[in-house]
Formats: sequence, structure tokens, C-alpha cells
Amino acid sequence: MATGRHISPEGGNGHIREKMRSDLQYPSSPRSRCAARFIAVAWLSLSLLAATKVRAEYEIEVNKTTHMLVVKADQEILETFKVSVGRGGPGDKLKVGDKKTPVGTYRVTGLNASSRFDTFIRLNYPNVKDAFYGLRNGVISRTEFDHIVAALDEGRTPPQDTDLGGAIGIHGIGEETPEKLRIHENLDWTEGCIALTNSEVRQLKPYLALGTRVVIRE
Repeated sequence: MATGRHISPEGGNGHIREKMRSDLQYPSSPRSRCAARFIAVAWLSLSLLAATKVRAEYEIEVNKTTHMLVVKADQEILETFKVSVGRGGPGDKLKVGDKKTPVGTYRVTGLNASSRFDTFIRLNYPNVKDAFYGLRNGVISRTEFDHIVAALDEGRTPPQDTDLGGAIGIHGIGEETPEKLRIHENLDWTEGCIALTNSEVRQLKPYLALGTRVVIRE
């Protein structure tokens, strides 16, 4: 169950956006059409500003030990959720198949609203830290290391097919049954991801955008 004070990620521009939509759809004169073009530019600017504010203002923190996910803005806690993490137990993720949730700082790189887990929010695992230790420990080659670092430098999802593993993110449960909800409540069951209930992951979505920072701690 989510707790804490909720602050809408949409800000206070809802009525302005509705007025802009109306004026854009029904320009009644040349003067109105000119105004509509001006409004279109203003609306785009507001949309870009809103997206930037999501990235800048909201941060996600996950504590694997306490099984808590926290949404913060300027160090103020807005929401908290109980989560399930990787069934591989404590410790950082080192390679594919260890079923551990990685520890470190990541960014949101994508969202699939129709995955088998209801909603899947992809993180940019492996990051540079993961690649460094993977190279040092002989898990990946120097070429694979270079490809990971290059992708991260360019803001792309890093290669997901190395022996470091991939497809790490935040997701729901999928089809919710009483048994699956009991497991989620009492056990770590994922392959390395961070899981919430379906309703909770949907509640989390408005706080996320491409580039949102996600800090995972032990």
C-alpha cells in the first residue's frame, strides 16, 4: 500500500493545457489560426518543461534490505511502496543467471505498458560500474566493455546480451492471483528486477520519464 503525501507530477497547468487544446482544434478565423500557431509553440514548450521537471525533480530510491521503494523530490518523500527483489539474495549482480538485483545508480531508458508483468520500466543495466567489474572479473571482454560504455555515453540502452545479463527494471506482477500476491508479500521472487503490485507500478509511472534517476541500495 502506498503511503505519504502525493504531489501530482502534472503540476498546475491542467486548465491551461485544456484551453490550448480547445483553441488548437477550433480556430475560427485567420487571427485565430495565427493565435493557434502561437499556442502550439507555447504548448510544446510547456510539455517539454513538464518532461524536464519529471526528470529533474523526481528520484527513485530502492532499499533491497528493507524492501522499500521511495519517490523523492528535493529530499522530500512523496510515495513509498513495499517491493520484492531478486531471489538470488543480497549482494550486487555480477552475471547473468545469478538472480540478484544490481546495486548502484541507474536511469530509466524505456517503458512497456503491455508486458507480461503488466508494466515494465527498463533501467540502463549494466552501467559503467557493472561493466568495469565485469571486465576485471573476466565476465565480459574488452570489446563488450567498450560497447556498453559507448551506449551509456550516447544515452542508449546498453547491450543486453552479454554475460552480465540484462532486462533489469521495475515491473508489476502480471495476472494477479491470491497465491501470487501472497508470494509477492512474503518472498523475493524476481530474476533480478524490482516488483510492485500492478496498481502500485501504475501509480509510480507518472513520476518517471526517460532519464529518471533510480538509486538501488543494499
